[in-house]
Amino acid sequence: MPDDSHLIEGLKRRDSAVLAALFDDYADKIYRLAANLLHDEQQADGVVQNTFLALITHADGFEGRSSIGTWLYRVGYNECMMRVRSARPQLELDALDEPDVMPTQIVDWSGVPESVIDSEEASDQMERAIRSLKPDLRSVFILRDVEELSTAEVAQILNLTEANVKVRLHRARLALRESLSGYFAERVSQR
Repeated sequence: MPDDSHLIEGLKRRDSAVLAALFDDYADKIYRLAANLLHDEQQADGVVQNTFLALITHADGFEGRSSIGTWLYRVGYNECMMRVRSARPQLELDALDEPDVMPTQIVDWSGVPESVIDSEEASDQMERAIRSLKPDLRSVFILRDVEELSTAEVAQILNLTEANVKVRLHRARLALRESLSGYFAERVSQR
């Protein structure tokens, strides 16, 4: 974990240069996380604002048990989940027990030309597949595979065990593979 003590001291002194540096380093990352979780650019902007407002107002209470970056991701994630919970209707308890979908088709993507994989159409398919993931799987996937945070950092941000992060990441990848298999199966058969 990096030594953030100079940043913490700067925040406590209300040093605008420290806040600006942290904003430059993390605002886009928090925005991407929020945009991917909420699918709403205005709400993502609000998440960034609230995350940095929390940083300013709670700098005195920052204990340093994690890095400032991890703390910012956690605050941003919590803000996103609060917005998701307030926007969706309450689920029946039976809906929480639905089994995870396991892949029914496996496609060997090695035969798909790189030009197809790198195409805008394939990118759009991938974005749709990521949006279709359940929020708990989507958040792990985005933090680990898109933002490239370590498993330990993701666990700390989401308040999960590392084992739970690995399980959710595996499930997210399986769901994405299943979702994209039909699309890429067509591309393999066209060769």
